[in-house]
Amino acid sequence: MYQDDFLEKKLQERKEKNALRVLQLNNGLIDFASNDYLGLAKNKLTAVAESMLGSTGSRLLSGNNIMAEETEKIIAAFHQCQAALLFNSGYDANIGLLSSVPQRGDTIIYDYLSHASIRDGIRLSYANSFSFEHNNLNALEQRLQKAKGNVFVVTESVFSMDGDMAPLAEISNLCNQYNAHLIVDEAHATGVIGENGEGLCQQLNICEHLFARVHTFGKACGCHGAVVLGSDRLKSYLINFARSLMYTTALPPHALHSIQFAYEHFPKMHLERRHLGRLINLFQRTAIAYEKLNSTTPIQPVVVPGNYVVKTLSDKLKHRGFDVRPILYPTVPEGKERLRIVLHAFNTENDLNELLEILKK
Repeated sequence: MYQDDFLEKKLQERKEKNALRVLQLNNGLIDFASNDYLGLAKNKLTAVAESMLGSTGSRLLSGNNIMAEETEKIIAAFHQCQAALLFNSGYDANIGLLSSVPQRGDTIIYDYLSHASIRDGIRLSYANSFSFEHNNLNALEQRLQKAKGNVFVVTESVFSMDGDMAPLAEISNLCNQYNAHLIVDEAHATGVIGENGEGLCQQLNICEHLFARVHTFGKACGCHGAVVLGSDRLKSYLINFARSLMYTTALPPHALHSIQFAYEHFPKMHLERRHLGRLINLFQRTAIAYEKLNSTTPIQPVVVPGNYVVKTLSDKLKHRGFDVRPILYPTVPEGKERLRIVLHAFNTENDLNELLEILKK
C-alpha cells in the first residue's frame, strides 16, 4: 500500500472540527441541493451523441472537430461576443485564463468571495494579487488607485454561497475609469438571468466593456464544460498559453451535443424562469426560524451557525425527504455556516411550502 500517512494530519484536524466532507447520494430525495436550475440534466430528451464517445485527444492534437467549433460559434452568437473557447470545466476555464494572461508586474484585484477556481488561477499567475471586500465599490476603487501594470478585476455575477449579485454596472464604470480589464464569472447566472438566460452582463448591456466572461455548463445547462468569451485575439492567446486547455483531452461529442441542446432550449424556457421567480419570491417572503440571506437568485442560503447544528438540521430535512446540503466552516466563515437551498424549475410550490414549514420550527 502506498504510504501517504502525511495526509492524515489535516484529515484528523477536519474530523476534530466536525468538518470532514464525504460524498453522498440523494437516494430519491426531493432535490433542493443540485445546480440543475432548469431541470435539463433530468430531461430524458437530452440529445446523446450517436457517434464516437471520446474526443481522442487535446484540441491541439486530435481532439478538435467540426462540432466543437460549431458549438463555440453557437455560444458566441448567443452571448453576443466575438469568440468563444471551450474548456472541460469552469475550474479549467478560470485556471487557464487567470494563470496565463496576467504577467509579472501586473495586478489582479478580485472579490473576496470569489470561487476557489478563481483563487487557484490567481495563485498560478505571476501577477500581484489583492482581494477587495465583497461587492464593496469603495474598497475596489482604493485597490485600483494603487494598482500597477496591466490591471485585471475579477468577480462573479452571481455568488455561489450567498446567492447575491455583483454591482457589475458600477464595477464596469470603475474599470473604465482606471483602465482595468474586467473578467466576470457567470457560472450561476447562465440560463437563469436575463430574458433568454444569457446572463447578467448581457442583461446590463456591459459586454463591450468586458475583457472576458466565463460561462459554465455544470449548473443550469445540466451537463459539463465551460467557455471563455472574449475577442479573437484572446481566443488565440488562450489556445497558445492556457495549459488547462493545451494539455487535456477535449470534451467528447456527447458533451457537445448536451451543450448545444441547452443553448437551443434556453430561449424557450420563459415559463421555467418565471416559475423559478415565483419560488424565489415565496421563499423570500416566508418567515422561518433562521436567518435568510437576501437573494433574488435560485441560491437561497439559510444561516445556521455551527457545523454540528447545521449538519443536524440537514439530517432532519433528509429524514423528512428533502435533499438540502450543509455548507460548513471553513468553506464559509465560522459562524456563517448555512443550508444552501437551491431552487429549481422542477420544484413545486407544495414541495417548497413543506420545506419552509420544517424551517419555521
